[in-house]
Amino acid sequence: MNAVSFRDLIEDALRGHGADYCEIRIEESDSTRLTYRGKSLEDISRVSVRGGNVRALVEGGWGFVCFNDLTGLRKRVSEAVSHARSVGGDGSHFAEVDAHLDVVEPTLIKDPGAVSLGEKKRQMDHYNDLVWSVDGVQSSDMVYGDTSRKIFLCNSDGSYIEQTRVHVIARISAQARRNGDVQQAGFSIGSAGDYALVEGLDEEVLAAANRAVSLLDAKPISGGEWTAILDPVLAGVFVHEAFGHLSESDNVAENEKLQEIMVLGKKFGGRHLNVVDGAAMPGLRGSFAYDEEGTPATRTDLIREGELVGRLHSRETAARMCESPTGNARAISHGYPPIVRMTNTIIENGEASFEDLLEGVDKGLYVKNWYGGMTQNEMFTFSSGEAYMIRNGRVEEAVRPVMLTGNVFTTLHNIDAIGNDLAMNQGGGCGKGGQMPLPVSNGSPHIRIRSSLISGA
Repeated sequence: MNAVSFRDLIEDALRGHGADYCEIRIEESDSTRLTYRGKSLEDISRVSVRGGNVRALVEGGWGFVCFNDLTGLRKRVSEAVSHARSVGGDGSHFAEVDAHLDVVEPTLIKDPGAVSLGEKKRQMDHYNDLVWSVDGVQSSDMVYGDTSRKIFLCNSDGSYIEQTRVHVIARISAQARRNGDVQQAGFSIGSAGDYALVEGLDEEVLAAANRAVSLLDAKPISGGEWTAILDPVLAGVFVHEAFGHLSESDNVAENEKLQEIMVLGKKFGGRHLNVVDGAAMPGLRGSFAYDEEGTPATRTDLIREGELVGRLHSRETAARMCESPTGNARAISHGYPPIVRMTNTIIENGEASFEDLLEGVDKGLYVKNWYGGMTQNEMFTFSSGEAYMIRNGRVEEAVRPVMLTGNVFTTLHNIDAIGNDLAMNQGGGCGKGGQMPLPVSNGSPHIRIRSSLISGA
């Protein structure tokens, strides 16, 4: 079925829908995934999916129907409207957004869809062989994945939008073991439509494997409050996980405690602290032209000069909180309605060089990369991938990876210096509401945190 007939099909199904608002979203996706465990290729898959959904709003109640068979689309609309009428009176409203007619093609550098499955396997086989060429490696985990997702969105406001998004990811991790002691090292990378990202990584793969082995000889540090310098990867994960989720307005609207904390105008840090989120940043994995409600991408200030100035919205939460939509309504696939999600979340550049951050740190830690963590409201815990002692303003020997724990708002106030070397981390995926992994990116320059609570990982 070509794009013209898709449009005819959708627009015809929406005629006479009888709802206050109604939308149809149809998606076509193709994905490839290779998963390695140890020396073996554990799983290889290629999946093509076509499906869609209808979402209807009637007198404050939502109806949602998803399907894989595109026949009988008008009936699906009727079902969604009927479900919405049954709910009724829920109080939901929708903020106004201008109608858009647009076709958005992906920006491809080296299209992963043009690379054969055999070539992808040969590339990843090679990296796995490199990992296992390092003496002392006892286990490894590797994943390669790419996805092309084309979305057709039509709504009762008059919008019809087609857009295609292409993503590539790779994760490589090596584990070393000695007398029951296990250490690991690795990295994650991703891009929006460039397979070349996963080529030419021999040095990075060997360095990760050797680092895992060398960590067996590294010493643990004593827990307590330390001055910590975070690299752009760990700082980006921190701002995404610990602060970004608190900026998603559905979380705020549903949590009375957050409503008391996340008050616009409240000071969360020094004047040097600026945090933004938005899909209107070209070339990143969290970037797109329109969200899944047809709202154009924006760049939203969250913290400006240390002050909370904004939050992330869908059309529904914007209406509920009397604010403007920000283009952050996202869904991982046609099987889910859109919810408020981050896109590209960034601590903006400061003025300090890395040497400036080190200056005056008599004893501290330089922490890099990450290996997971958790957040609960304003409390967070993250595990670093690497850690190094800082003595008299110099980065010295590696120590065991550490855990950073604390209250995000206290920690934001304790950021006393921000570097000028912003870098992006595009190897992750975000989870929320059962929808995971959603393509996002996060970034930061190096940041320095005074009185950071740290323990051995």
